[in-house]
Order: sequence, then structure tokens, then C-alpha cells
Amino acid sequence: MSYQTILFDVSEGIARLTLNRPDRLNSFNVEMHGEVRDALSRLAEDRAARVLVLTGAGRGFCAGQDLGDRAVAPGAQGVDLGESIDKYYKPLVLALRNLPMPVIAAVNGVAAGAGANIALSCDLVIATRSASFIQSFSKLGLVPDSGGTWLLPRLLGNARAMGLALLADKLPAEQAAQWGLIWRCVEDAEFKQAVDTLAQQLALAPTRGLARTKQAIYESWGRSLDQQLDQERDFQRELGRSQDYAEGVAAFTDKRNPKFTGR
Repeated sequence: MSYQTILFDVSEGIARLTLNRPDRLNSFNVEMHGEVRDALSRLAEDRAARVLVLTGAGRGFCAGQDLGDRAVAPGAQGVDLGESIDKYYKPLVLALRNLPMPVIAAVNGVAAGAGANIALSCDLVIATRSASFIQSFSKLGLVPDSGGTWLLPRLLGNARAMGLALLADKLPAEQAAQWGLIWRCVEDAEFKQAVDTLAQQLALAPTRGLARTKQAIYESWGRSLDQQLDQERDFQRELGRSQDYAEGVAAFTDKRNPKFTGR
């Protein structure tokens, strides 16, 4: 499929999805939502891809919703933003979370509004030192969406979550890493190599085991310890029968690097 608002390709086990509206800081419109949804649905069925890198073109990652888009532009009677959430942002966040492979958000610049929370919905967030995260919703009279009110207190605690949500202050990437909001902050000049190295490492890893690991961690927030121990047992039982487990044990015994296939 030919895309107009994103770039998408899969090579050597690495899928790369680039939001490509740099003149609008890669903000979402209806067309971009449709193209991202199509790419993610294809990726979920693509056995060749073992990791996804989500990033933005130009000087920003994503400025959230394009407020000039016809789907959200206020009219005389206002606008039903809840419909936009149900139709576009909720499916996007859930698709990223449920993708059966690691998802890296490579934040190359500002990530604001829904753009910040879409990045935080990914499994690993790596950002340039010049990048920043902004919960800009309060300046529009809105609440953080795209999972923001769920993600922020879990990642940061209530005090910092409240501060970011109510004040809409810019959070520099370095401070975001210090707070534990993101995985890593790197110098701008080292960013591309750092992202490539991380993606290559995950593309060679046992994908099925990584998919179950992210599932176990995310679902643990809704379980007791007793229930989580049962889930770990069930996943280990399943993964113990996988080709990758057999290869991992054989490689350890033979003192060589494993060659995982994701099966």
C-alpha cells in the first residue's frame, strides 16, 4: 500500500513506522490514523518483523492531534471529542500495547499531547537530549487522553502525574529518564546509532518470549501476586515447548550465541 502521511518498511526483522507530516510536527489527522492502523494490522500478521520502531520525521516526534483536522475542529455546537477517542486513539494505543513484539518509541523531538502518551504506550522509549514531553491538554481545557491519566500515575506516582497534567509544563527528556518515565535519553548525535543497536538486539531476541514478557508485566497491574504467579507458570509452560527455548538451552550448553527464530 502507498502511504501519504507515514513511512513504513520491514527489513532484517525490524519494522520502522515513521509519522511523516513534518510541517505539522507529525500531528494526527484522519488520514494518518487510517494509514497507521493499516500498517499496524499488517505488522501483526507479518512473521518477518520481530520489533517495531515508531518515530517521527523532521524535528519532532508527534504534536498529538492536528487541531485543524475536520474531525475535531470545533463548530457552533462544539465537537464530540469522545467519538474521536473511541474511533482513533483508543484503538491505536491498544494496538501498540497488544502487538506481539517489542515496540520502541524513538522520540526525536517534541512529543506533546496525544503524541506524548502514544510514545509512553510503547514498550521502550528512547529519546534525544533535545526532546521533551508535554501534557498540553490543560491548556485546551481537556484531560490527558490516549491513556495519559492511566499511564502517568503508574509510571511517576500521583504527585508528578498531577504536576505534569495540571501545569502542562515541558518535561525535558533527560529529566524524564531520571524520573523513570522513559527508558533512556541519549545525545542527539548518538541517537540514530542507539536506536539501531537497540532494534537489532531485539530483532535477534526470542520474540515469542518477549511478547509474553510484555503481556505479563502490563497485565500484572490488575492481578494479585498469587494470580501473577499462576500467569508466570502458564507462560513458562507454553514457552518451555518453544523452538527458541530449545535453541537457548543448546546455545548455553555449547557456549555459542543463540540463533532465535521467534518460534
